[in-house]
Parts: sequence; C-alpha cells; structure tokens
Amino acid sequence: MRGAPTILHLDMDAFYASAEQAAKPSLRGKPVIVGGLGPRGVVATASYEARVFGVHSAMAMAQARRLCPNAAFLIPRFALYRKVSDSVMRLLHTLSPLVEPLSLDEAFVDLEAGGTEATVEAARAVGERLRTDIRAVTGLTGSVGLAGSKMLAKIGSEQAKPDGLVIIEPGTERDLLGPMSVRTLPGVGPATAETLRRAGIHTVAETREAGEAELVRLLGRAHGTSLFLMAEGRDERPVVAERDAKSISAEDTFDVDVTDRTRVQLEIARLADRCVRRLREAGRSGRTVVIKVRRYDFSTLTRSETLRGPTDDPGVVREAAARLIDSVDTTAGVRLLGVGVSGLADYTQEDLFAQAAQAAQAAQAAHEALEGAGHPPGPERPEAVGERAEEASEGAGKPRHWLPGTDVRHTEYGAGWVQGSGVGRVTVRFEEPWSRPGRVRTFAVDDPALEPSEPLPLLRPDAGPGPAPQGEAADPSPDGTADPAESMGQGPREAEGPDGSAGAGGGPGQGPGQPVTSRP
Repeated sequence: MRGAPTILHLDMDAFYASAEQAAKPSLRGKPVIVGGLGPRGVVATASYEARVFGVHSAMAMAQARRLCPNAAFLIPRFALYRKVSDSVMRLLHTLSPLVEPLSLDEAFVDLEAGGTEATVEAARAVGERLRTDIRAVTGLTGSVGLAGSKMLAKIGSEQAKPDGLVIIEPGTERDLLGPMSVRTLPGVGPATAETLRRAGIHTVAETREAGEAELVRLLGRAHGTSLFLMAEGRDERPVVAERDAKSISAEDTFDVDVTDRTRVQLEIARLADRCVRRLREAGRSGRTVVIKVRRYDFSTLTRSETLRGPTDDPGVVREAAARLIDSVDTTAGVRLLGVGVSGLADYTQEDLFAQAAQAAQAAQAAHEALEGAGHPPGPERPEAVGERAEEASEGAGKPRHWLPGTDVRHTEYGAGWVQGSGVGRVTVRFEEPWSRPGRVRTFAVDDPALEPSEPLPLLRPDAGPGPAPQGEAADPSPDGTADPAESMGQGPREAEGPDGSAGAGGGPGQGPGQPVTSRP
C-alpha cells in the first residue's frame, strides 16, 4: 500500500436519479426512484429526497412505493446514462492511463501512473479539478475519495457523499477503520459477517485484535490472511485498467410464474438472441452455453454445454440453450430464466456454424411467435428494463406501453417524457433539460403525432461548458396541472438503477455546492 493518497475513487452521486432530475426540470428537488417495472421490480437508484423515506437500492419496488408513494417512478434510460458515463470516463483518462471502471458511475484511478506528485496537496488539487470538470461537462455531481489504497479511497468517497471530497492521509488508516463495521472491508459478505459475529467480532478494530491466526482458523488461510491485512489498513490490490469479462449473459424475471412449456422454450430462444447480441457488441465469442432456471420455490439451477470451439452465432447458441432447457422440468413454474456464454475468446470457430443450419429456421419462427405474443416478462435487472425501452424506441411501430420516463416527441409540442399511461391514454410533460418545468398534456396512446424519441443531452448543445440550469425545481407546471410525482400513479410504473449518492438537485439540506471536506 502506498502511503501518499495517489489512488482516487470516483462515485457519481445517485447517478440514474440525478440524470433524471437533470433531464426533467419538474423533478428537481422531488423524490425520484429509478428501477424495474412490475411487481417483482427492484430499485436501482433513489434520489436523496426519496432516501429520506427509507428507500434504497436493491429494495423491492413494491416496498418503495409503500414508503414513498408520491415519488416519480421511472424506467432507466441506459442510452443516456452510457453517454454521460463515457464523458466522465474520458475525464478520468486525462488524469492517468490506469483507470479501472467498476460500473457506469464508479471507477478507480492511479494518479501516480499519470504523473501526479505523491503529496496530499497535489491529490487534493486533482480531485477538486475533477469534480469541477464533471459538473461542467455533465451538469451532474460526483464524490471523490483519495487514499493510498483502493479500499481506503472507496471508503473516502462514501464519506464524501454527496458532492464532496475526502482525503485519508497516511498514518490515519487504523484510527479511521477501527470503529467501522467489519462489513466495510472488501470480501466480507453476509456469510463471513455471520461467522465473525458468532465469534464476537463486529468492528474492524475487533477484527484486528482477534489476530491473523484466529481469522485463519475461522475463515481459512487465504480469506483470513487477506481480511487481517485489510483490518490493518493494508490493501495491495493495484488499479487494473482492463478488466476482462468472464461471461456474458441475459436473464429475465417474470411477473407471474411461467408453467407453459412452449412459453419457456420461446423465452429461452429470445434470451439466447439477446445474449448473442451483447456478445457481438463486445466483440467476443464463447464456447460454453449456460442456462439459469429459478423455479417457483426460489431454488436455482444451471445447466451448461461446451461446444467444440468459440462462436457468436445465434443459431448455435439457441440450439444449445434449447437442448439444455429440455433437460429441466419446468412444469411446476419458473420465475426466472437466463442464457449465458462463457469461455470467451476474440475469434469464432467457423465450422460450428454448420451445426445451426437446421435449427436456425425453427428458432427464428419461435422468436417471431414470441414477438407476436405481446407479453414480455417483467425484468429483474436495470439492464433488462433499459433494453426493453430502447427496443421500443428503435422499433418502427408504436410501443405496446408508454413507460414512465420514456422520451417522446410530439409534432406540435416538441420534446417531452411520459409521466404515466392507462385506459387508452398517455400523459406527457413537455420540457427540456434547460427549460422551465413544462406543461402536462394527455393523448390517446395511439396518437399518430406522438412518437418515441432519443434522450436529449443534459446540457444545451450550444451553451458551452457549465451546469444545466436548475430553474424553479419542482414548481407546478404553468397550466396548473398535477405534480409529476402525483400523476405517476396512473397506469404502469417502473424503475431500476445503481446505488448512487446525491442527485443533481441534491437532497434535503444537501446542495450541489456542498464544501469540500478532508479527513486527516
């Protein structure tokens, strides 16, 4: 572990919810919850205004609605989040060639590899400049932790939230970590924490006092030794610029358990196609096809088949997945299905394509039958919701449902977003990220003047650098219509996204201009 604070950890504040508040002036200062649609949806991100009510990421959406019924519940818009993330990652790469992205909104940076002087003052200057640049380029805020190791830098960014900067200086690590829960340490999950609790170990200080020998006895040599070093404040893990994926997969959770065998087969074919699409987007191929089945009683099983060589052919993957699902009894009901490919490579084995020649036509027919069925399952993960929304906007026809948060454009009223829909009607608020809160209007769901559209940028394209204007956040619309959070109750609602911190509008008492703090 290096003594000087040369490892930087950036965590964008409540990223998905912040982006939605920045994009929708009428939601600034309001509780916003982004996550999955349907009774089995999961909260991905909640704005600070929603967290006051106890809403947090990974919470069941049904519970979030009970805790904060007046929040705006929105689908994730991954096309927008990826664009913002790309801008942030470009800023990080100006600091160092060693950038390790963990997700769309989180990354480590090795400042020493970028030539930053190994001093507290130099690290602070870089961190403050980064926060300023992120606001100027995206209009959003991020929290920065600086320390001599990845573990401590991440702890620093957690303490800095929202919109702050914390430096953990050399020599202060043990005192800082001592009173923290043992769950703070990397690699300590529920099972490890329970083992330590039974031994009377609850905090990092107690972990350290137990000693390496006792931890090895409780957890095994590798885990026990690693945990002792972490408790001492020592973390030797380097920042790794390229993290190679081990597998690529796609899965869906269903609102109602699926018992029909034909439906299961059709879903497996659709998931195989989606998995291959992701595989090709990553420029990869794979040789092991895996299916995942979670049954009605929550028991989960996997089946796999290894091919003669790596492939990215959808017919081959569909055929293998179909063989695997045929070996699983699904008659009692299935709540989740998934298809994945592992054993990744950067090339394909051409002679494998012949395997799929006969199956391709049947699989394509099955896929088309599913598309015509008109009952896509409710997604469990944020990515699944985003794909569904993106596919709707890319399709030539109207989406079957106007999902809350979806971008639309009307030939007369311009750009807007869906607040809710139901009973053949769709309610749209017409506003842009740089405008005042806009008017709400209602249309028939099949109104030919209303079309899905691409997300608008968070900053006005011709405005140059600088944060998006905040306007009168959360004011009622000029026409006196209901508040967006209140009108979200009509029709289908959805949500999902990563855990973040302060939103673009900030939480109660937490404005974007919160002063930078340092930890001695």
